Amino acid sequence: MTSSSLPSTIAAPVEHTLEIKRSVFLTHLAPARTVEEADAVIASIRKLRWDARHHCTALIVGTHADRQRSSDDGEPAGTAGVPMLEVLRRREMTDVVAVVSRWFGGVLLGAGGLVRAYGSAVAAALDEATVVHRALRTQVSMDVPHSDAGRVLAFLHQWVGAHDAVLDSPAYGQAATLSLWVPQDQVDALNADLAAHTGGAIATEAGEIRVVDVPAR
Repeated sequence: MTSSSLPSTIAAPVEHTLEIKRSVFLTHLAPARTVEEADAVIASIRKLRWDARHHCTALIVGTHADRQRSSDDGEPAGTAGVPMLEVLRRREMTDVVAVVSRWFGGVLLGAGGLVRAYGSAVAAALDEATVVHRALRTQVSMDVPHSDAGRVLAFLHQWVGAHDAVLDSPAYGQAATLSLWVPQDQVDALNADLAAHTGGAIATEAGEIRVVDVPAR
């Protein structure tokens, strides 16, 4: 991860089942913005899959992956939660919780086998998840007469796709308020391109800077 980038998250819950020597490892990955949200996911999986022998967990939350936690839930120390957490770290994820429920198949896997199994279970689930990238963006907004809103909105849809920006839904009042989240070094380019498109008729206003989800292009 570069100094200017931020950890990613996932768009929606995903599950993946892995079977090794008759032991079943069912991974549940879910978005969670706080430790409390993650704990609620863990509690719901424990209740739903009450017959599993273990529910090993790993979670990372915070804009900069500030809070991290894992649990082996009865597996030998260091063989489950830590390798699960390491996969999330290596993939540069945050605001996500992983729960791997294990049904024992009667064959001991050994410490090394468990480490590989739990790590592989989380990695396979992440491979199936829709990853959402995040970045710092500056809000740029403008009021546009209703008669021009459709034309300007069409221009902005094209512009954000080429400049790694994000367009908000329009708000309609006395005028149409259009807002987008732009990389700081692209604000001047937006103003220049918009002026060229509208003959300088539309004024923009730069607002707050915050972390936003940036869809994959």
